[in-house]
Amino acid sequence: MSSSTGIGIANLPNQRHKIVAKQGAHFTIMVVGESGLGKTTLINTLFSTELSSAKDYRRRHVKQLDKLTEVEIIKAELEEKSFKVKLTVIDTPGFGDYVNNKDSWAPIIDFVDDQHELYMRQEQQPQREEKSDLRVHACLYFIRPTGHTLKPLDIEIMKRLGTRVNLIPVVAKADTLTQNDLALFKKRIRDVVNAQGIRIYTPPVETDDEQGAEHARILAAAMPFSIIGSTEDVTTLDGRVVKGREYLWGVAEVENENHCDFKKLRSLLIRTHMLDLINTTEDLHYENYRQQQMETRKYGEPKVKKLDNPKFKEEEEALRKRFTEQVKAEEARFRQWEQHLIAERDRLNKDLESAHSAIKQLEAELDALQVGYGRGSQRR
Repeated sequence: MSSSTGIGIANLPNQRHKIVAKQGAHFTIMVVGESGLGKTTLINTLFSTELSSAKDYRRRHVKQLDKLTEVEIIKAELEEKSFKVKLTVIDTPGFGDYVNNKDSWAPIIDFVDDQHELYMRQEQQPQREEKSDLRVHACLYFIRPTGHTLKPLDIEIMKRLGTRVNLIPVVAKADTLTQNDLALFKKRIRDVVNAQGIRIYTPPVETDDEQGAEHARILAAAMPFSIIGSTEDVTTLDGRVVKGREYLWGVAEVENENHCDFKKLRSLLIRTHMLDLINTTEDLHYENYRQQQMETRKYGEPKVKKLDNPKFKEEEEALRKRFTEQVKAEEARFRQWEQHLIAERDRLNKDLESAHSAIKQLEAELDALQVGYGRGSQRR
């Protein structure tokens, strides 16, 4: 039985829109990269707000003596046309700032995994209404605009992040490169990403939406996004007031697509794919983590170190090496002690032989004296 008016299923997208509009959205974004690449400035530019004050870099320089990658959590509630977004920004000061950056990525990876773990444990509780959720929906990885290619540290952490979060690489301070150098730099990065099998977030292409599909293809082709971050108003040569950076040769405009990919990145994160980033985190990354944990541990058991985690493999190898070195050192010390005991035994044996010889000599002398004394008594 059919009806020309339908039963109303076609209105489900509108219902979904009303539910989202009523509840608002919770969005967590992580920024990873070396100091001085404009991470905070970009976030402030993206969301047209001042999430945090400028850092005191002199203090940070002194702090580098600690040699730690930290995790800072910044929260804000944004509203536009009665729609609210609870924004959480995860910053990672200290990453990549040292000469020896071995394992500097570990606190970042641990934070991402710990948020999945925390959420999974909350789901197992009887009361689940008020769940704390800091699962990362998008991770912006800032690449220094060297013009060469990705550094080993970039490759190392991007590999680990790509399997855990929606990884979005960005070339910071793109106005420091010429357009030709920037295009070549982006191509080299894409080549390394493909060669190393690094997983980055790719906008889904909807086959039933030709315009949306074309937009998704444009966004995918732009990766890694070249970025100019600035919250300053500057005046262009033709009299326009824009967000950008002023130079002797002119103005580098934040929202000029001939200058950088800022508008494309903002579209991806906020205007067109925020919901997909949230859903991908829930349906792909969190589910992968949950499934791995459910397969390797019993209900209620604490989190265990995963054997396939390179961090723990390195730790295990280091412990094994240290144990082997300690065993060798103990064996060497034992052999040295044994040799010392043998030498001491030989010395004592020689001393004992000398003592026996001295005793025998004394006994002979005593016998001789006794014999001489006996002869003297007979003469009297």
